[in-house]
Amino acid sequence: MKPLTFSLQSSLPLIFLIFAVTTSVSLKIPRLSPTGGTLHGNYWTQGRPSEASPTFDPKHFRTFYYNQTLDHFNFRPDSFNTFQQRYLINSKHWGGSNVSAPILAYLGAEEAIDVDIPVIGFLTENAIQFQALQVYIEHRYYGESMPFGSREEAYKNASTLGYFNSAQALADYAEILIHVRKQLHAENSPIIVVGGSYGGMLASWFRLKYPHVALGALASSAPILYFPDIVPPTGYDSIASRDFREASETCYQIIKKSWTEIDNIASKPEGLSSLSKKFQTCRPLTNSSELKEYLDSMYAEAAQYDRPPRYPVTVICGGIDGASSTDDILTKIFAGVVAYTGNRSCYVNQQRNETETDVGWRWQTCSDLVTPMGQSNDSMFSPNKFGLDEYINGCKELYGVPPRPHWVTTYFGGHDIKLTLYRFASNIIFSNGLRDPYSSGGVLDDISETVVAVHAKNGSHCLDILHSNHTTDPDWLVNQRKIEIRIIEGWMAKYYTDLQALK
Repeated sequence: MKPLTFSLQSSLPLIFLIFAVTTSVSLKIPRLSPTGGTLHGNYWTQGRPSEASPTFDPKHFRTFYYNQTLDHFNFRPDSFNTFQQRYLINSKHWGGSNVSAPILAYLGAEEAIDVDIPVIGFLTENAIQFQALQVYIEHRYYGESMPFGSREEAYKNASTLGYFNSAQALADYAEILIHVRKQLHAENSPIIVVGGSYGGMLASWFRLKYPHVALGALASSAPILYFPDIVPPTGYDSIASRDFREASETCYQIIKKSWTEIDNIASKPEGLSSLSKKFQTCRPLTNSSELKEYLDSMYAEAAQYDRPPRYPVTVICGGIDGASSTDDILTKIFAGVVAYTGNRSCYVNQQRNETETDVGWRWQTCSDLVTPMGQSNDSMFSPNKFGLDEYINGCKELYGVPPRPHWVTTYFGGHDIKLTLYRFASNIIFSNGLRDPYSSGGVLDDISETVVAVHAKNGSHCLDILHSNHTTDPDWLVNQRKIEIRIIEGWMAKYYTDLQALK
């Protein structure tokens, strides 16, 4: 056991040259992260909000390592290999095993666990009320939880990455939570698992697959339906477009017209040079797609994380609408870029090192998390039809193996989700902000008395589980969190009644 040390300025600077993207196929899947975007914005620092939770205190966290099984689902000799998986415990407010005080467990996702802990306020802020032990578990293949001894070996090829999937991650969490309860003699302490975004998907799936371990799950912004043949591939961009249109019709129309304008200028002699100057690029543009993909990701990120008090969609549109009426379309677009990112020496194609999250998320979306992303003529984005065959071929080009696009819905379910969960599921909160583009793949309606949807019309991605701010949090967000707490209190009350009756 050792004290937890946080570095809020580090961002996993390792470059994995073996997986530098040389394929011609662009797999543009927005990150499923609760903590914020990573490409743009002066409000977002290294992929997370710049402000840590006021209830976060590193000295209350202790770091542990569990000797984790490499492959939970086979009995080949190599399946019995192990690696050190990191988890952290905060016992400051725990009522103890003698009263079966509960455990709040945060399921880490596609980044090092110490990135999330300072800004995920749901556990620390409610631990006092629940007298809860807090457990934070790092996802395999991220942070310090690396199989094969190092990042280079773990990410070496499809053979070493083959143990990197959501089913293995859930089994990891089950082993660790059972181990923690045993070590603390807390076998009767109920566990509530909490996760955001991809971690929210894991939380809901964990309750379905391991109901003997977790009493319930809070799945924040969990797009468990955003898979092929369930929701339209254009769902994400439709909501992102609506966010911008609601902010400003003029802004929306300028963005919608800008894609053709970029292509028109790029097609002319010295056109790319002209675009490079207009957008003050860090390096000369080699094609118009380089600029378009930057803008595309900026708008998507702003919509997904359109949070108070800054509201980045409004910031971008303020820059675009605030430009001179005599400015051309692309000058207005650049004004939106500057408004969002702040004044910089250059924009668009600034060189940066690939993080393990970049590489890891690419593998995950090329294995079991096949996420269909397309853009229709009706959105503000440049039309781009999703093609599953092209997606599969792009992944094969990268890794030499194809993804399994229907495996997640085969293993966890997804089709006819209401009927399925109504018949056998319980104690899951699906929370969503309806301004979050990923809510198009979320569960938005109550399924039963205990599988419920809690959503906020003006909410964004995972906002409910981030730390609260009594100064800037709107009333609807405060109310959303109160509803979630009341539901969890009800689960626990019934659990303790049942526990006493069985004794």
